[in-house]
Amino acid sequence: MYTSLDWLNELVSLNSIQLEDLIDKLTLGGFEVEETLKIEVNKQNRMVLDISATANRADSLSIKGIAKEITALLDKPACSTDYINKPFKHQRKIIDVINKKESASEYSTFVAVTVENLDDFTIPKWLTEKLVCSKVEPLNNLLDFQNYILLETGYPFEFYDLEKIQTLTQTPEFDLTLKAVQTPIDFIGNNNVTYNLNSDILVVEANNYPISIGGILPNQEVAYSNDTKSLLIEGSIFSSKKIRQQSRALGVRTDRSARYEKGLNNSYFIESLIRLITLLKLTNPELTCKIHTTSEVKQVDNITLSLNYKNVIEILGPVRDHLTGTSVNILPNQITEYLKRLDFEFVFNENTQIWLVKIPKARIDDLEREIDLIEEVGRLHGFNNFITNLPNVSNIGKEDSSYQIRKKLTNCFINEGLNELIQYSLVNEKNSTTIPLINPLITDCSTLRTSLLPNLIKIVSDNVKQGNETLEGFEYGHVFEGNIKTTYNEKEVVAGVFGGMKNKQNWDKVGEPLSWFEGKGRISELFNKFNFEVSWKQSTLNKYQTLLHPYRTAELLLADDQCLGVFGQINPVIAKKNNISTDIFLFEFNLDIIKTEYLDRKLALYQPYSTYPKITKDLSFVVDRTVSFNEIQTTLLENSNEYLNKIELLDEYRGDSIPENQTSLCIQLIFQSSQKTLVTKEIEKIVKDLQLLLETEYQIDVRV
Repeated sequence: MYTSLDWLNELVSLNSIQLEDLIDKLTLGGFEVEETLKIEVNKQNRMVLDISATANRADSLSIKGIAKEITALLDKPACSTDYINKPFKHQRKIIDVINKKESASEYSTFVAVTVENLDDFTIPKWLTEKLVCSKVEPLNNLLDFQNYILLETGYPFEFYDLEKIQTLTQTPEFDLTLKAVQTPIDFIGNNNVTYNLNSDILVVEANNYPISIGGILPNQEVAYSNDTKSLLIEGSIFSSKKIRQQSRALGVRTDRSARYEKGLNNSYFIESLIRLITLLKLTNPELTCKIHTTSEVKQVDNITLSLNYKNVIEILGPVRDHLTGTSVNILPNQITEYLKRLDFEFVFNENTQIWLVKIPKARIDDLEREIDLIEEVGRLHGFNNFITNLPNVSNIGKEDSSYQIRKKLTNCFINEGLNELIQYSLVNEKNSTTIPLINPLITDCSTLRTSLLPNLIKIVSDNVKQGNETLEGFEYGHVFEGNIKTTYNEKEVVAGVFGGMKNKQNWDKVGEPLSWFEGKGRISELFNKFNFEVSWKQSTLNKYQTLLHPYRTAELLLADDQCLGVFGQINPVIAKKNNISTDIFLFEFNLDIIKTEYLDRKLALYQPYSTYPKITKDLSFVVDRTVSFNEIQTTLLENSNEYLNKIELLDEYRGDSIPENQTSLCIQLIFQSSQKTLVTKEIEKIVKDLQLLLETEYQIDVRV
């Protein structure tokens, strides 16, 4: 919020304070000064501060609120703010505007006044200057008064043309009500946009005619103009939650709604209303004012908190005595002084050294516990004045298992040359599996992602456009699946992309793309490092069918047939659409399953590397396409002895010489002992038994 230093000086004397000291005090007190600048107004430079308040200090979002904080931080008396000298007469008319049981959570105060005999819209020069210093463009009409009162007091008021309302209702006397829309209606705001209002929207009605969306914007038909002679001024205290819901549902945010969203109570509401009417009277001395409607829901009673001196010392610690240089505790009389400067009512018990503090209405939203009061004491004393000593901690924190697993997995990916990628969880996907947001902020972030792979493909495509064709990376992220109307699940996965570039051995050789088996080998090596027993089978997962190659995609299964994830080559159609290589490989694994499996296998058994030679035997055969290599591998390992260490697929061939429903496989059996040198004759017997097993099990002819 841009704040004129001269304007602040009108509310609290700052003549004896250096600008640097003021900025330091405000910053240490929780009000960061983003920047200082000079604005020329009427050929004079005015110093302006851009002050940001913390989210829980809605009471300070005005010039008066900032000035009140400065009086407490600097121990300066506030200047007189007696805005009104003569009380104005009015007629009170109280109407129950909503069923209080339904409205208590939606509003607390609803007041409307009428002002008549408006003849002069001239804006005082001093008011225009303050708007300019606050970076608000003066328009020389009634909107300037609205903007000014919002800046000064923090309360938003809505103006309506009174005569237009009387014309629409066909009566000079009408009732104002605040209620939810009963049946959907079309509403044209003063921004010339039509909104469809449903039953969740609060509206202000004059004899059942909607004149505004509560707390947001007025109806175009009752908007004031330069010809307006009488006004209906409405001021309300709405629930921040309700206004936020309405703004998002309608897709509109105004200065008024923005102020309600940050929180507002009625502590100085009446004073602000009187101030507004007084400003209008400056140029319209014949102005008459009447209170038209008032309604108030019972507010939360003032709360009382106890502040224990012992707890203050324990939490804030000692301060350094500037005279002796020794550490001392803050004194009880100092705390009492700070409570007075904050305008808190309290009672202090000297025997127990406990203060009973009555929290003012303006601060009930941010002062809820004793620790909040201790923070106020530290803030006014200056946190920089307390001695900061690191606590003596005997127990040193340890990395939990989840972090350790993620760290190891990350190191494995990095060692493979993959870079970590970070993307948004919200995407723009529209298909049968996506989960759409009800009210997305932008179109490109309108759905929850069901997979990380589409974004990875997009990243590769964007990098190719920029001339980088060698992007390989991985990403951790959350995905969502299910039907939003019933239920949906959230899970954490890790996904990655690699391949697509030509690998050169030497300068004189033509580079070759990464093959399926090389890509599969990289993934297999990854899980070997984790001591995982992983099997491969053809994928049947529907959500990957359009993204991955129909014949070069596999699911990875654990020993208990639990699906770990999917690995596959990019679908050629998708590759062509994104103008990227068809030799790109993608994977996506369930991180929760990886964590669980790793913890079960974290005590890996190690054995010495065998110094005895290996013996390899190749087997070739033609088998039905429905039989997978994984099935053959499992059969051989389960029926062999301990000498058979590994089985590798050397080649697969499908061609004219092979029947259409069959495929030719060449596998390699690797034998090795850790205790002796194996004899060829011994291995040949084992191979012959395995050959016979395959021929019997799969009705095939095996060639050695």
